[in-house]
Amino acid sequence: MTDTADFSDTRYNQLAEQLADAIRRGTLAPGSRLPSVRRSAQTWSVSINTVVAAYRRLEDRGFIEARPQSGFYVRAALPALHHQPQEQPQTPAAEPADEVLDLIDKVFASQIDPTYTNLSLACPQSNDFYPTGKLGRIMSSLLRRQPNLIGQYALPPGSPALRQQIARRALALGMILEPADITITHGCMEALQLALRVTTKPGDSVGLETPTYFYLLPMLASLGLKAVEIPTDPQTGLSLDVLEMLLTEKRLNAVIAMPTAQNPLGFTMPLAAKKRLARLMNDHQVPLIEDGLYAEIQFGATLSPAVKAFDRDGWILFCTSFTKTLAPDFRIGWVDGGRFADKLHKLKAVSSMAESALLSQTLTLFLESGGYDHHLRVLRRRYASQVEQARALIARHFPQGTRATQPAGGFVIWVDFPPGVDCVTLFRQLLKDKICMTPGQLYSPSGRYSNGLRLSCCYVFDTRYISAMIRIGERACEMCGLPPGLEATGTDYFPDK
Repeated sequence: MTDTADFSDTRYNQLAEQLADAIRRGTLAPGSRLPSVRRSAQTWSVSINTVVAAYRRLEDRGFIEARPQSGFYVRAALPALHHQPQEQPQTPAAEPADEVLDLIDKVFASQIDPTYTNLSLACPQSNDFYPTGKLGRIMSSLLRRQPNLIGQYALPPGSPALRQQIARRALALGMILEPADITITHGCMEALQLALRVTTKPGDSVGLETPTYFYLLPMLASLGLKAVEIPTDPQTGLSLDVLEMLLTEKRLNAVIAMPTAQNPLGFTMPLAAKKRLARLMNDHQVPLIEDGLYAEIQFGATLSPAVKAFDRDGWILFCTSFTKTLAPDFRIGWVDGGRFADKLHKLKAVSSMAESALLSQTLTLFLESGGYDHHLRVLRRRYASQVEQARALIARHFPQGTRATQPAGGFVIWVDFPPGVDCVTLFRQLLKDKICMTPGQLYSPSGRYSNGLRLSCCYVFDTRYISAMIRIGERACEMCGLPPGLEATGTDYFPDK
């Protein structure tokens, strides 16, 4: 018995090392699928248990990853971003730098130009990603049965049936919400703006992750609010120690954060950190505006709950929409306002009044049918796969020394280039190639992250997309004078977990 056990242990380690060597040499390319467990057992003349143990060993060391109902795949040979140092918060900025606003305008202009290959816009542009057929059939049926819907408003706070469905779905993120506290909005951006307007006044300071979603910067400026950048780790999120210091010193009037599948870094805060964040905001009685736009597109087997799930006294406002997952043109978002719910209802009424009764009812029936759950399962698998494919392209074609995030959800990747690559210059060069990406300076009020960029993976990975990724790598290599491709050897790129 002992001899057999010793041999089994030795054999799975030997098999794991042979496969690891094949990955290092490129024989097994990043993103490629490993043979099935049964087939490998036959090929190597070992037991199935030995192959499983070898694959698990490789998974623990970061060489491969398991994908539900799909098998084992080689992880992209790409090092993750280093933990950012815990700096002091930045001085509050009343307005974003002029060049940041100018860059935002240039990005938007190229995003809407169909002649550009767009790796920038964080919104799928193909019907492959949306249940358009099912939504269309529901809408057509509604119009046949209730033609008067086209002449109705869904007055604030919005369709009661839709708010009931939203409250039911919120349970999946750990939130127990009252439909009466929910306000239907015109997308997530209006939800965030309304949340800011009921919790702050001009001249107030609002804490932000850094980097953060770039459109928050002109939004804060338009409301006369000052942005305070809080150090944010690319793997664990907002520095809660710095946040606690700011709250204790009463230097913040509100905070906007995206704790789950954050844009642009893709991290999800650990559960203990989410609980501490909720406790800090409630203890100091400062509103947290939680952006949950990508919270339903998590890659894990179970969904990490929202910070709102741990809200004690109603100081957390949760904002999201269905634009990233279901129907962008519906522009249906929502906000649960906690203790600010009544103010939100009233502000919505005087701000943009009603939403579409037809679209609200269409979405309600789709949610009731259970079709949304199936759609999300397919969407999560697809985005997880495409993120890995994009990371493999980055590893192969971007300069040596490039680092990138490993998103826990969503479909955006943050890339840090080695010294010598200025991403604003790179952005302008790529516009000449009819390629649009978003340079890192957009994601900071002070215009930081000159060597960073965000790439979106929510497009069909066709020849056009892949060619654009390769061209970005070529341009970056020219700028820094480094060759493409990472030397995937040793534990530098495959660290033990």
